[in-house]
Amino acid sequence: MDVYEAIKNRKSIRKYKSTPIPEEKLKKILGAMRLAPSAKNLQPWKFVIVRDEEIKRKLIPACNNQKFIAEAPIIIAGCAFEDECYTYMGGYTSSYPVDLGIAFDHLMLAATSEGLGTCWIGSFKEEKVKEVLGIPKNVRVVGLTPVGFPDESPEAKPRKNLSEIVCYDKYE
Repeated sequence: MDVYEAIKNRKSIRKYKSTPIPEEKLKKILGAMRLAPSAKNLQPWKFVIVRDEEIKRKLIPACNNQKFIAEAPIIIAGCAFEDECYTYMGGYTSSYPVDLGIAFDHLMLAATSEGLGTCWIGSFKEEKVKEVLGIPKNVRVVGLTPVGFPDESPEAKPRKNLSEIVCYDKYE
């Protein structure tokens, strides 16, 4: 599957088969995530791959009771080192949320091309996720995603027309 097909086919999956992910597929998608660009190539991240059923169940309340996350064979938590990222992005913010977003996008597109589903989980309580996963206080949890073989085929969500979101030369 080429990148444009993966972009077109990627959907947020909220229902997963219990089929385990073959190790070679997991390594491929993690490899794609690892290759993501980051500000100044600092790569201020670590990813927790959760396979343990009990730990996955404990993440449900930490993720505001989104039970579907524990259906997937794997949950990945994207963590950032706030003190190791580029801190002057745009002159006003740190790069770590963008850096992790790009890495997760690489992961999600690679997963799609491997026939796997994902769903960006932004609704979570960071302190509870840290507690469940043993993440140190100085590390930020930016997002989580279940990863597994989809057990649903949701319709594509509507997108705005390019004319609504693109302007040339000056902001209009």
